[in-house]
Amino acid sequence: MNILVLAVVVAMQIGANLPDITKAISSGDATSLGQYFDQSVTVAILDQEDIYDKAGATNAVKQFFAKNTPKGFSQVHQGASKGADSQYVIGNLTTSGGTFRAYIYVKSSGGKTLIQELRFDKE
Repeated sequence: MNILVLAVVVAMQIGANLPDITKAISSGDATSLGQYFDQSVTVAILDQEDIYDKAGATNAVKQFFAKNTPKGFSQVHQGASKGADSQYVIGNLTTSGGTFRAYIYVKSSGGKTLIQELRFDKE
């Protein structure tokens, strides 16, 4: 029973920042989004994928948002790992350059929810 309660509490803590993360994506605010990047994060934009530090990831997303101004984000699916230490969100990002499928993978680290991977694929 205690393990179940702990898993629920951890899952709630991980999910607490997801609305802020999706809001930053929806509004095209790469700087706000960057505060949720881990020290090392995989960013894949179309067919360009790389592992960046926080500043590099923020810059890559900022460039993407400059070319594709976000107009809105709608969440399609959300899930969690069995251990409840990570979650993911899949959604559609509507931009000036078309619609992109967004994948956000976050993990709890040191009591914080941090983005491990962020992907934008053309719909």
